[in-house]
Amino acid sequence: MLPRHVQRLGRDWIAHWNGSQIFASNSPVSNCMRWAGYYPWASFPLPVPADFSANWRLPPFFGPWRQFQNSNWQLDNFAQSSCFHLPNPSMKSEGEEPLTKKRRLSGQHDTSTPEEEANFSNQKEALCLSVAQNEEKHSRKKGTVKRHWEYFCQHSRTMKIFENKEIDQSNTENEAKFDFTVMSYNILSQNLLDDNSHLYKHCREHLLIWTYRFPNILQEIKQLDADVLCLQEVQEDHYRTEIKSSLESLGYHCEYKMRTGRKPDGCAICFKTSKFSLISSNPVEFFRRDIPLLDRDNVGLVLLLQPRFHCKTNAAICIANTHLLYNPRRGDIKLTQLAMLLAEIANVAPQKDGTFCPIIICGDFNSVPGSPLYRFIKEGKLNYEGLAIGKVSGQERFPRGQRILPIPIWPKKLGISQNCVYEIKQQQKEENAGEKLEAAKVDNTQEIVIASEKLSSKLQHHFKLSSVYSHYFPETGVPEVTTCHSRSAVTVDYIFYSAANDDTAAQPGAEDSFHGGLKLLGRLALLTEKDLWTVNGLPNENNSSDHLPLLAEFRLIER
Repeated sequence: MLPRHVQRLGRDWIAHWNGSQIFASNSPVSNCMRWAGYYPWASFPLPVPADFSANWRLPPFFGPWRQFQNSNWQLDNFAQSSCFHLPNPSMKSEGEEPLTKKRRLSGQHDTSTPEEEANFSNQKEALCLSVAQNEEKHSRKKGTVKRHWEYFCQHSRTMKIFENKEIDQSNTENEAKFDFTVMSYNILSQNLLDDNSHLYKHCREHLLIWTYRFPNILQEIKQLDADVLCLQEVQEDHYRTEIKSSLESLGYHCEYKMRTGRKPDGCAICFKTSKFSLISSNPVEFFRRDIPLLDRDNVGLVLLLQPRFHCKTNAAICIANTHLLYNPRRGDIKLTQLAMLLAEIANVAPQKDGTFCPIIICGDFNSVPGSPLYRFIKEGKLNYEGLAIGKVSGQERFPRGQRILPIPIWPKKLGISQNCVYEIKQQQKEENAGEKLEAAKVDNTQEIVIASEKLSSKLQHHFKLSSVYSHYFPETGVPEVTTCHSRSAVTVDYIFYSAANDDTAAQPGAEDSFHGGLKLLGRLALLTEKDLWTVNGLPNENNSSDHLPLLAEFRLIER
C-alpha cells in the first residue's frame, strides 16, 4: 500500500493525463520533460530533459519523505517511444533553466516561432539540438552536474567563451610559450570530516567512508589530468600509505607539508615530472611558539619549478599552496598567516634581474570574494584602520565580536614588514652584496627599528595578482560556489596568478614587475548552489569532497 500522499499524487497525474492528453505515444524520448525536484532550502530549475531509455525513477520531489525517495519505485514497462509530462500549472520555470545549460547554449539559434514562444512563455522547452545538451542529459541521469571548459579570446577586452579548445596564437608567435594546467582542490581530510559530522547530515553514511571517497577523488584527478596539483586537507597517514604512491604512478612528483601540532592533515603540491623539474621546496609554518597571536597550526608550501621546454632565458614558476585558518572571528590571524606566505613567496620568486618570476597562489583561504582579505590579495594594499576582526574574511553577515584590528597586527619580532617581506632576509641580502661595514650594519638596524615604530595601518605586497574565477555568473549575477555542505555554500577556494600585460582576463592596474607573465587560457567552470543541490550537495555519490576542484590553463610567456 502506497502512502496517502503518493496515492493522491498518482490520481492527480492520471486525471491530468486524461484531461489534457499529454501522455502521447510515438513521441521521441529526447522531447520529454521531467520535474528536477524541489527542496525546502532551495528552489531548483524545473524543466530539464529526461531519458527513459533505462529504468526511470521517481524524481526526489517528496521533500522529507526520504523512505519513498530512496525506494526502487520504477516504471519498468515504460516504452521508449512514449512521452511523459508533468502538469503545466506546477511548472514555474521562468528564468530558472540550469545555468550550466544556459551557458552552453549561449549563442545557439532559436528556431521557435513567436506563436510558440507565446504559448510557452512560462515554460522553458527542452532544446535537444546539440551534443552539449545530450551530455547534460546523461550527466543528470548519472547523478552528476556537468562542468564545462571556458576559453578566453585574447583580442577582446571582454571574456568570450568558446565550446572548442581553439586559442588565438597571433601576436605570440615570436614568444617562447609553455602551456600547463593547475588544479586547486581541498579533498576533505577524513579526520576533519569525522570531527564535523554535523556538516554532512544530508549525506548517506556509506558515502562518507574514506574507502569509498578516495577512489572517487583519485578518478577525478585522473580525469582532469592537471600538470600541477595543489591539494589541501591531505591527511598524513593517507598521504603516506596511498595518496603519494597513487599520484606517483600517474607521473607526479609530490611535496608535502603536514600541519604542526596534533593536526593530522596538511598541504601538498604535486607536479608532472614530464613538464617540470623541482628547483626548491619551501614549507611555511604559521605557528610561532613565542608569539601568542600565531598559536594555530596552519601551514603553506612554496615550490619553485623549472619548466621543461627550450627558451632563451632560464624561466621559472613559483607555485604556492595554503589553507588559512577557518575561524571567521580571527581575521587578525588570517591576515598574519597570509603575510607570512607572501613573505616566503617574495623570498623565493625574485629573479637575477630584480623582477619576480610568474607566481600562482592556490588554496582554501576561508574568505569570500570582496572581503578585505580577498581585496588585499588582488589589489596589493589594505588599510585596516578601524576594521573589525570579524569582518576581515567576510564569512559572516553579522560578525560577532567587533574588536578592532590592532596597529600593527603582528609584533616586530615576527620579522615581517608591512610590505609582507622578511626584514632580516633583506638585511642579509644587503650584507651579501658587499655592505659589510659595522657602522652600516648598525645604521641599517636602527633604520629598521625606527621604521617598525612608525608602522601605519597599511599593508602592501609587490605582486600583481588576478583571480582565475570571476565569482559571479555574468548572465545572472548568481554567485559561483566552491564548497557546499549542510551549513553553507560559498566560495573560499581560489587560484591567483601574476598576469601578463596582454592577458584580457587579468586584474587591471598595478605595476607589472614580472618577467613575462602568465596568460589565462581557460578554466573549468564552477557551479551555483542550486546546481549542487540537484545532486544533494557535497559530498555526494560522485563528488567525494565538500569542495569542488578548481582548474585553470595558463601560458607562460617570456619576452
